[in-house]
Amino acid sequence: MGIPDRLAERMSMAEQHDWLVAQRPSRRTLFRAGAIGAGALLAGPSLLDSAAFATTPAAGAASPTLVTTNSTADGASVAPFARHLAFGANPRRQIRVGWQVPTPVRRPFLRIGTDPYNLSGRIPAEVRPLHSEVPGAAGPVDQYYLHVEVDRLRPDTTYYYGVGHQGYEPATTVGALSTVRTAPQRGRWNTDPFTFTAFGDQGVSAHALANDGVVAQQNPAFHLLAGDIAYADPSGRGLPVSATGANGTDVFNPTIWDAYLGQIEAVASRVPWMVATGNHDMEALYSPDGYGGQIARWDFPGNGPQACPSVYSFIYGNVGVISLDANDVSNEIPANLGYSGGSQTAWLKERLEFLRHQPDVDFIVVFFHHCAYSTTNAHASEGGVRAAWVPLFDTYRVDLVINGHNHIYERSDPLRGGSPTKVVPIGGTVHPDTDGTTYLSVGAGGRSLYSFPAPDSYAGHVNDLASVNTYSWTGVGVKTAEVVTWSRVRYTGFSFVAVDVRPASAGQPATLTVRAIAESGAELDRVTIVRTAGLCTLGSRGVRGPQADFDAS
Repeated sequence: MGIPDRLAERMSMAEQHDWLVAQRPSRRTLFRAGAIGAGALLAGPSLLDSAAFATTPAAGAASPTLVTTNSTADGASVAPFARHLAFGANPRRQIRVGWQVPTPVRRPFLRIGTDPYNLSGRIPAEVRPLHSEVPGAAGPVDQYYLHVEVDRLRPDTTYYYGVGHQGYEPATTVGALSTVRTAPQRGRWNTDPFTFTAFGDQGVSAHALANDGVVAQQNPAFHLLAGDIAYADPSGRGLPVSATGANGTDVFNPTIWDAYLGQIEAVASRVPWMVATGNHDMEALYSPDGYGGQIARWDFPGNGPQACPSVYSFIYGNVGVISLDANDVSNEIPANLGYSGGSQTAWLKERLEFLRHQPDVDFIVVFFHHCAYSTTNAHASEGGVRAAWVPLFDTYRVDLVINGHNHIYERSDPLRGGSPTKVVPIGGTVHPDTDGTTYLSVGAGGRSLYSFPAPDSYAGHVNDLASVNTYSWTGVGVKTAEVVTWSRVRYTGFSFVAVDVRPASAGQPATLTVRAIAESGAELDRVTIVRTAGLCTLGSRGVRGPQADFDAS
C-alpha cells in the first residue's frame, strides 16, 4: 500500500522513504551500495551466492537497500545489455562503464585495451542489485547493475572494451566489443575542435530513439542530459508511490529503466552519457532524497558535494562543464527543496572560481533541469534557480546554461542581472564577457511536447516579438506574471543541441557554436559564443590564475 494522504502531505522525501521501507516484506539484504570509491576495482568477499565481486561503498554515500537472490543462471545463456559510459572527474584518464544483466551471473568483468585482439585481463565488476517494491503499487522487481571504474588511461586515445561474466566472453562474441575515447590532454597546444550534444526530458519513445540517431550523426565527444531521464515515475512530484497515482501520490514502474537503458545503448556505449537529475528522477522509493536508484544505475564523477550525487564537474579540452541538481532550489516542485543544506551552492561558487582561474579553460557550460529562463505554458521559469545561482553565473561570466524541464527548444538573448543586453538573432554572435550568459531550454529529447504563449520563431520561420507574457515561480507554489523581452528563438518539436567547440589558434579567438537540430536533422538555430583565449574579466579584474595542474579535473 502507499502512504495515506493525511500523512503524505506532511512528509518530506526522507520521511516518505523511511515509511515505505518499513512497509516492505522482510527480505535477506546482502549489502548496501553507494558511490564507488575512486580507483577501486575489487574489495571484500564475493557476493551473489559467491558469484560476483562488489566494491565497498564510499563512506557517507546515500545507500539504497539492495537485495539479491540465492542462485545464478548459466552464464552462457545470459547476455549483458544496456552498456553506458561516463567520464570520471578526470576524463583524460578515467572512464566508467556500466551495464545490466537480467539475472545474477558469476564473476562479471570488463576487458579493455587499445587493440581489440589484445585486451586486458578481466577487471572484476562492482554489482549493484536494486530491489524495488511497494506492496500493491510497484514491483517486486530485482535489477542487476554492474560497474567498473577504469583509471590511469592515456589521454586522447581510443580504447576497445567488452563486458562479460563466467560463461560469456566478449572477446570471442561477435558484436560484443565497443569503443570509447578519452579526452585530449589539457593545454593551449591542443587546438583540435570537438562537438558535444545535449537534451533533456528523454523517456522511452520513437521520438527519443530518433533523436538518439541524429545525436550519433554529430559524432559527439560526450552527451549531456539535463534531467528527467527515463520517466519511470511519470508524475514527477517526488510523492509516495501508489497503484494509481491519485490523491497526492506518484506511480512508479522500475522496468521503464530497462527499456530506457536499452534504448540509449547504441549511442551511450560509445559516447559518455553525462546526466543531471530532474524532478522525474526523484524516486521516493529509494534513499532519503530519492536518488538511491540513480546511484545504482549511473556512475557519477563524484567530485561534487557529498550530499548531491548528480552534482559534479569535469574539464574537456578548453571547456569546463558543471552538472547541478535544481531540485535543491525548486519553488515549483519542492520535494527536495533545500536538501543539500546550502552545500551545493557553496560548492558551485568554489568550482566556478576554480574554472575561471584555469588558463586553458575558455568556456564554462552549466547544465541542470529546471529552467532559469523559459516562457512555456507548462513550467516557465524557476525563480529558485534565479535567486540561488544566476548571480553566480553573472559574477563568474558563465558562457552557456543548458536546461531541460520545458519540452521545447528555446534560446534567450544574453542576460546579465536578469536583463537582456542585446538582441542576438539566428546566426548572431555573443561575447559573454560583456554581453552576458546565453540560456537554452532543450527539454524536447523525446517526451510529449509543451506549448508556448507566443508563436514559434526559428530558422526559416522567424517571428520576432517585442515581448512575451509569461511567469516565474517566485516562491513555493507561487507563480508571478512577468513580461519578458529575451525570448529570441522558440520551437515546438523534438530536438537537441550540438555544440561545436573550436579552441583558439593562429590568432583566432576560441568559439563555441550552438546548433539547435530538429529530430528530422534540420537546423533550427545557430549562435556563436566568442572568447579571447586566456582572459575573462570579472568587473575590472582580470582573472589569470596560477598555472593549472593539467592532470587535475
